[in-house]
Amino acid sequence: SWLYLEMDITKTLVGAIFLGMQPAVIALIVRAVHRIGGHVLLNRWLWILGILSALVSLVGTPFWITLPIAGVVYGLVAQKQTRWAYVLISSLISAGFYSAWTIYGGGFQSAAPAVHVLAAGVKPTLLELFFSGLRAGLLTFGGAYTVIPFLRADAVDHGWMTDAQFLDGLALSGILPAPLIIFSTFVGYFGGGPLGAFVMTTGIFLPAFSFSIFFHDQLERLIDNKKNRFFLEGVSAAVVGLIAATTLDLGYKTFLNMPGIIFPVAIFAVSLTALYIFKAKTTILWIILASGVAGFLLF
Repeated sequence: SWLYLEMDITKTLVGAIFLGMQPAVIALIVRAVHRIGGHVLLNRWLWILGILSALVSLVGTPFWITLPIAGVVYGLVAQKQTRWAYVLISSLISAGFYSAWTIYGGGFQSAAPAVHVLAAGVKPTLLELFFSGLRAGLLTFGGAYTVIPFLRADAVDHGWMTDAQFLDGLALSGILPAPLIIFSTFVGYFGGGPLGAFVMTTGIFLPAFSFSIFFHDQLERLIDNKKNRFFLEGVSAAVVGLIAATTLDLGYKTFLNMPGIIFPVAIFAVSLTALYIFKAKTTILWIILASGVAGFLLF
């Protein structure tokens, strides 16, 4: 993280390598959405919640609205109270329409620039970085990829870094001998230097360690409760939708800023194909390295 920030990689060979990696990272996330969705979206209602969550996320509805509504909806469906489930779904759709109107309608001029035109470089406090990591760690359902929409909402929308830098962090974490979620350290470093990296990493790992060590029995009892389990299944379906929406948005912005379209699409397609064909644990490493070489040669 320190080296990445110290180097001005724009229009350099290193920059070309990272440009090659970015379409491959999009492919990694697409594959993860498919894999996680295969374990989570097990019936028609979960599919509906996943798709609906993706749609309302694309128009700007905050995840803290989407996730609890999805959880309650599936809990109601499981208890055969579909009438109230439809009422909540209608409220989620209404929230989506309101968000779309705010961004693209009458409120665009006053509301949108505050979020979307911030240049990377805004510095959060260490407390903000800690709670950003903590929230992301608490909402991680199904693996490191599920944390992407939550961290991106903080890091990119609040101006700590750009989408391209966010993808570069994911690419770097893909070649390190560490869990993929270690890219949160990269995000924290952008936000607050070495101390920012430390507090972000602490926040994001704290729930997993705390729950495992101190609250294992309580969590087991929580999951054994059918109502709680149905709620969490609904939330998980919504998280899959959020990741899908984030992937579409990231992919669009990535390819929009690429030099040309043919080579980036080719890197994406080859990477995605390789992810489906090869199942070895080192597959991600080789894909990231190969895409970096491709970027070096093509860009």
